[in-house]
Amino acid sequence: MTNMTPEERFALINDNLAEILNPDLIEGILKEGKNPKVYWGTSPTGKPHCGYFVPAVKMAQLLAAGCELKVLLADIHAFLDSSKSPIELVELRAEYYRKTITAMLHAVGVSTEKLEFVLGSSYQKTPAYCFDVYKLCSMVSEHDAKKSGAEIVKQSDNAPLSGLLYPILQVLDEEHLGVDVQFGGIDQRKLFAASQEWHPKLGYKKRAHIMNPMVPGLTGGKMSSSEEDSKIDLLETEDSIRKKLRKAQAAPKEIENNGVLAFAEYVLLPVSTLKTGRTEFRVSRERDGLEPLVYTNIKQMQDDYKNDVLTPQLLKPAVADALVELMAPIRAAFEASPEWQELTLKAYPPPEQKKKVKKAKDKGSRYPGAGKAAEIPTSTPKEEEKQ
Repeated sequence: MTNMTPEERFALINDNLAEILNPDLIEGILKEGKNPKVYWGTSPTGKPHCGYFVPAVKMAQLLAAGCELKVLLADIHAFLDSSKSPIELVELRAEYYRKTITAMLHAVGVSTEKLEFVLGSSYQKTPAYCFDVYKLCSMVSEHDAKKSGAEIVKQSDNAPLSGLLYPILQVLDEEHLGVDVQFGGIDQRKLFAASQEWHPKLGYKKRAHIMNPMVPGLTGGKMSSSEEDSKIDLLETEDSIRKKLRKAQAAPKEIENNGVLAFAEYVLLPVSTLKTGRTEFRVSRERDGLEPLVYTNIKQMQDDYKNDVLTPQLLKPAVADALVELMAPIRAAFEASPEWQELTLKAYPPPEQKKKVKKAKDKGSRYPGAGKAAEIPTSTPKEEEKQ
């Protein structure tokens, strides 16, 4: 049990969040001296990238605040996600996610003893859960289901029915996981708002929802597993990390939509607090013969960046150094585990190389030498006479 006051625990839960729905529910649990039960879900499709450090930091803060935390490895959701992968492959990826998320939390200096991983299919195929799906489907309109999942389900003209089912399953997860709070990104706000409305229809209690901001990718847009240049894989090499940071979009004096600066705000500064107890980010200026810039909060960094004291040329290598150091334990754990390496090949098999078949060239009848072949007689004149 943490020795923090309820106010200190709530402040840690609320740190760096974009928004909280029903904060009074969390505060009430804390004032009673109890531990809020929280879940964060992830759909095991593409490989986790460095953007996952944002929820990992918040999960670390939740654990430090004494929350009981469950991580949902949503294999059924992944299968329903436009049927990207067969269920057998999804099961392997769920195990890959388990290993990766555990290694991430260890990298930010947090014990995972109080963390529970739950596989979605372990309860989402039970009669009680399935009947709740049927009941909610009879109460929720197509319009509302589509609206609630607009930001998280790919929209298309002829979308599969699973896209409408996806948000219904996620809302029901809160009840069947027995939690008080669901944690996710601000892109899930419409779905969380739907939860506030749908749960009472089934006679279930309302939950609180806490939301992280969406951190820009290295190319300026959303960090995505499907856009190689926008993200850094958690097992990427040091050379590749530094190369991608050098190419990252970070316009001078502009702090909006700056993925490099945002990563310092939502990952590197909080991680320093979790690991050392003090908030600090250092930017070397050794090449200019100057003392390093030392930051203890993001406002200092943003002010210096806007005033061109902290330039992209200084910021990028500093973030690269910190990211290489942060990811080193994850890479080391992977390289020390033949089981993890074998799992990776099975969960994300390399694409088959298609053999190129050489096509016979049609040279036509006008290329040099073409006529000579036709002029060669098949028999001599004397042979013709004998015939």
